[in-house]
Amino acid sequence: MSKIISITAIASVSPLGATSQTIWENYCNEKHCFTTHFLDHKETAVAKLDSVSEEVVSALQHSDIKYKSLDKSVLYAMAASRTAIQNAGWTSKDVFGINIGSSRGATDLFEKHHQDYLVNGKAQTLASPTTTLGNISSWVAHDLQSSGPEISHSITCSTALHAVLNGVAWLRAGMADKFLVGGSEAPLTDFTIAQMRALKIYSNSTEEWPNRAFDLDKKQNTMILGEGAGVCCLEVGVNENALAYIEGVGYATELLEHNISISAEAVCFQKSMKMALQNTDIAAVDVIVMHAPGTIKGDLTEYRAIEKIFGESLPLLTTNKWKIGHTFGASGILSMELAILMMQHNRFIGVPFAKAQTQTKPIKKVLINAVGFGGNAVSILLSL
Repeated sequence: MSKIISITAIASVSPLGATSQTIWENYCNEKHCFTTHFLDHKETAVAKLDSVSEEVVSALQHSDIKYKSLDKSVLYAMAASRTAIQNAGWTSKDVFGINIGSSRGATDLFEKHHQDYLVNGKAQTLASPTTTLGNISSWVAHDLQSSGPEISHSITCSTALHAVLNGVAWLRAGMADKFLVGGSEAPLTDFTIAQMRALKIYSNSTEEWPNRAFDLDKKQNTMILGEGAGVCCLEVGVNENALAYIEGVGYATELLEHNISISAEAVCFQKSMKMALQNTDIAAVDVIVMHAPGTIKGDLTEYRAIEKIFGESLPLLTTNKWKIGHTFGASGILSMELAILMMQHNRFIGVPFAKAQTQTKPIKKVLINAVGFGGNAVSILLSL
């Protein structure tokens, strides 16, 4: 990279908690975060925010009358962003850009407004402005009193890592010195669950770990949805407060074989990983945090792509979706959070039902993958 990019803070609200300490403690146990709720006409396993995160979000929503009409996806992003800039030491006097995306956006609120329209034949005044995708970053900017550029986007499940790419691009181009980037998702709605069931990828498992992410021998799809938001603060140069550095970025798309699939050997991932690793000895990569959503094809094709790039010298491999489910557009940044925590604590967090992997050296370089419908892959290489 032409310029070193420091990550000076990362924060989230998720089923794992709202503080770094709680999140790490939850990663260190082998319990998943799934609970059962009545969605799409039946009892359904999902990963909801933990109680502390819910309290943080509720307090935020009631702190300003304007916030009462906002969707959860917006509120989650606002809550995580407040913590991140506080931890980074940024204030309203700092000029920083904001790029926080979402795969689905204001899903819950949109469904409620549409249902209200079907019943009453009339749309409510705030139906449009509170359900546009762009209102995530704009409301975060309002809450933080930011004066920099505001960007929102949806690139399905790789949305958050695309936000990281975009922030890096702005910083490297000299168009900004600081950028707040990430993703937010609140997809635990009847219609969203129904859509995943229609694709035949939602878990029906009653096993101890119902999401079998990174189980390459599974015979059924086991994806489960989770909710949450994560953001990180990026700054140009070597910062003494840096949690980690972005050493490489990669991205790729590939021709569609199907509306939701990627190729058998995930060519998009091969390209994105090669790009992220172009200035790095692959033997130096200690861990890969895989996208691995818990589907048969999704997990296996990514693994094959990793084998193509790393051959017999595979790093330690893991994913967090067995624990918190798939958070769509927020998933990549939550994977980055896991990567940073593993480097900070020098401890590998594996998948409990996967083949045992032994950590033999310090964790100093971690590669994170994410991909969305249509083969929009992103790989980010972090280092201490």
